[in-house]
Amino acid sequence: MMSGHTGMTPKVFDEFRDIVYARSGISMDTSKQALLTARIGKRMRKLGLSDFKDYLKLLNSDKDGQELVEFLNVVSTNVTSFFRESSHFDLLAELMRGWVKDGQKRFRFWSAACSSGEEPYTMAMTLQEASQGHFPDIKILCTDIDTTVLQKCSDGVYSAQQVESVPTLMRTKYLEKIKDPGDDEARYQAKDVLRQMLTLKRLNLSQPPFPMTGPLDCVFCRNVMIYFDNRVREALVGEIQRLLKPGGMLMIGHSETLTGLKTKLKAVKPAVYIKPL
Repeated sequence: MMSGHTGMTPKVFDEFRDIVYARSGISMDTSKQALLTARIGKRMRKLGLSDFKDYLKLLNSDKDGQELVEFLNVVSTNVTSFFRESSHFDLLAELMRGWVKDGQKRFRFWSAACSSGEEPYTMAMTLQEASQGHFPDIKILCTDIDTTVLQKCSDGVYSAQQVESVPTLMRTKYLEKIKDPGDDEARYQAKDVLRQMLTLKRLNLSQPPFPMTGPLDCVFCRNVMIYFDNRVREALVGEIQRLLKPGGMLMIGHSETLTGLKTKLKAVKPAVYIKPL
């Protein structure tokens, strides 16, 4: 907490919480007050504000929505890594090999909360490997509510520690070692072959309908629905169902489920759903 910081009252916390829910669909209960206080405090320091009420006023009078974007950037949680929940990528490779074998030439995928890009780049490497010898037209739409992480995804630069989970052969083939003068640690950048597969857009998953038309072969929407209530989840899953091709797949986080939601998607494996033909 900064000096001269007035603590956040429950009433002010509720007002921030309402903005978070209205603008991002993220539900925050009272146990998140300390977290929210710390994250908003960080943004306020940047703006030279010391009272939460002043920041609230600023948000409420935000005409162009720019501060709202900054606010949602600090509030949203970004936890991600290469090959996280790796069984999904094994399945993606298997699906891709089957589709290529059947003669499909055009592929469209969506990384729905792409964060800093580890997920879509893992998808891109997996798809490249699985379509060996064929050169299909593959595009991965990468969306996130947070503009800061979208920029990181666009840059595609990661520390040596971050790329440790990438198998050595893939690392050599798809990531380029870069070194800034005066920087001790080498970093890795996704090569153009991967970066040109990605299309980046800011998108709020709690505000359907989405501008995409589909059909999509596969959607990764992992570890984001845990932050939403069932009303927001159901609307989001409805949109994913609309966008998927018949036989298309949805991958969700292993701690998530679609149980209790109205959807035609059918579970085929843990955290994997198919749109019936």
